[in-house]
Amino acid sequence: MTSIEATATPGWPPDQRAAAPVLDIVIPVYNEEADLEPSVRRLHAHLVSRFPYAARITIADNASTDGTWRIATALALEFPIVRAVRLPEKGRGRALHAVWSASDADVLAYMDVDLSTDLNALLPLVAPLLSGHSDVAIGSRLTHSARVVRGPRRELISRSYNAVLHATLATRFTDAQCGFKAIRRDRAQLLLPLVQDNAWFFDTELLVLAERAGMRISEVPVDWVDDADSRVDLVSTALADLRGVVRLMRGLAFGTIPVERIRTKVQAEAPRRLSTQLLRFAAVGVLSTIAYLILYVVLRGSMSAQLANVTALVVTAVGNTALNRSWTFGARRSVGVLRSQLQGFVVFAVAWALTALALVAVHAMEATQSRAVEVVALIVANLFATVLRFVALRGWVFGSAARRPALDRSAS
Repeated sequence: MTSIEATATPGWPPDQRAAAPVLDIVIPVYNEEADLEPSVRRLHAHLVSRFPYAARITIADNASTDGTWRIATALALEFPIVRAVRLPEKGRGRALHAVWSASDADVLAYMDVDLSTDLNALLPLVAPLLSGHSDVAIGSRLTHSARVVRGPRRELISRSYNAVLHATLATRFTDAQCGFKAIRRDRAQLLLPLVQDNAWFFDTELLVLAERAGMRISEVPVDWVDDADSRVDLVSTALADLRGVVRLMRGLAFGTIPVERIRTKVQAEAPRRLSTQLLRFAAVGVLSTIAYLILYVVLRGSMSAQLANVTALVVTAVGNTALNRSWTFGARRSVGVLRSQLQGFVVFAVAWALTALALVAVHAMEATQSRAVEVVALIVANLFATVLRFVALRGWVFGSAARRPALDRSAS
């Protein structure tokens, strides 16, 4: 792949020691000196004011011959979240391949420099990827709820092209060409080595391979206003796309594209991931319960049962949440630690309520208030609390990190 390090602004490639953004948005450009600055400023303002996750904008200059690179470097110097990369050769696919391969973000996206797509669709686009629901997400102008402003010629070409894909490659996604897509980084690492096209067919090839590999593709209806000043040569691009379709048909038919290997990995990933989390959660739970019971017995000698219970729970809940965060669910970023601890205390409140009720029940039935009976009751209550805790931690507290594949965690 083309080296990009010699022609990039400071901060590229990303420093693996620094906190990585959640989202990396690539804007491929070629001779776009008129549109680049206002579009990047508009996107930057949207990310700062309305996007709830850390994001980066990467301008990928495809060997422009006008003032595009000068503007890109100036924007990168002005805004900390903007990077600029210059490739010596043209090709949108080449630019996306190069930047995505080097990125450290959890989710990789791209959009056309004209920002034809309403930016309010950005969060719905990446949300299924962050939650673990989907592997790839695309904006679609061809779904019923999309709102599109463009001429009949482009509408006919777009619908005809997607009809060809449905008929020849049995695709199920509706819009292969919308310049508004995102993919999880771990999935991109699997697919990018198989993608051969360096130009406009890159999108289609990536989507077809993702679908054949059993990855889930989420489609988001978008509001789209066509760029009347688009300089894309529709005829030559259409012919190149058709050649790409034939190449993919041949490769998939004869098995020269190893999508089955990726499909096997994707299918085997989910159950193995859940079983690993259960085992690690159980190990953390055993350690926490032992520490909790020891602390409870020690404190019980100098305070009431309820006070000893809540004190022991508070102390062990902090360690339990921290260990499950990093080891069980793989949420290893420094951001969100305080939030996860606060959410963990909400889960702790449920555990405390169960154990407190158990002690109330014991004291109501056991006149002598035996310490042994208290401990047994607390163990039973903690078993129920543990099940609820796992569900809450995996589904709410650590969210997307809990469902992110193991191979992505190792790369974080």
